[in-house]
This record gives sequence, structure tokens and C-alpha cells, in this order.
Amino acid sequence: QLQASGGGSVQAGGSLRLSCVASGRTFKNYNMGWFRQAPGKEREFVAAISYSVGTIYYVDSVKGRFTISTDNAKNTAYLQMNSLKPEDTAVYYCAALDLRTNNPLYWGQGTQVTVSS
Repeated sequence: QLQASGGGSVQAGGSLRLSCVASGRTFKNYNMGWFRQAPGKEREFVAAISYSVGTIYYVDSVKGRFTISTDNAKNTAYLQMNSLKPEDTAVYYCAALDLRTNNPLYWGQGTQVTVSS
């Protein structure tokens, strides 16, 4: 089970940190990712981090503003979001990803992020 938290409402330029705790699963079996879904849009990839070598991927729109990390001892993934923009408004989901393909295997519940201008 993946439990996401940390969403909220902020003004443009603000910051939030999302957390995703994995219970019943250990990080060594998965890469971890964050996705988001804005109203009326499809769910899109935001960031991912591989367990073994720590390779990190970001969608271009968040590069330089968002940072994905994990604390393997705590089975927790984080998404630090800085310089937030109104277009970052969405429901954010964490996911456990297949180690080889990075395809999502398990989803957490979403956490709402709202950025006002």
C-alpha cells in the first residue's frame, strides 16, 4: 500500500513537499515515481527514481523546480516542489514502478496540489 500526503494550497512561487510511504512492500523491489492529473487532462509522468543506481528522470516542465528522493530506510519517497506555478495544479499520485520498464505497478491515493496566481 502506498500512502501519499503533503498536498495543499499555495500561492505561485511557493513550495510543497509530498511524501509517499510504502507499507507492506520494500523499496528494493521497485523504482518509485510521481504522476499528476489536472482537471480534464490525462495523468502524466512527473518524476521517477531508480532504486538500484538512483537514476532520476523528470518531465521537462518541472526540471530545476522539483526534486524526487527516497529514504529507503523509511520506505518513503518524496517530491520537493519549489517555484510552484498555477499549471502545477493537479492531483499528485505516487507509484511503485517496475524495475526494468518503469511501468507503474501500484498506485497510491492522490493528494491535491493547488497553486493560485
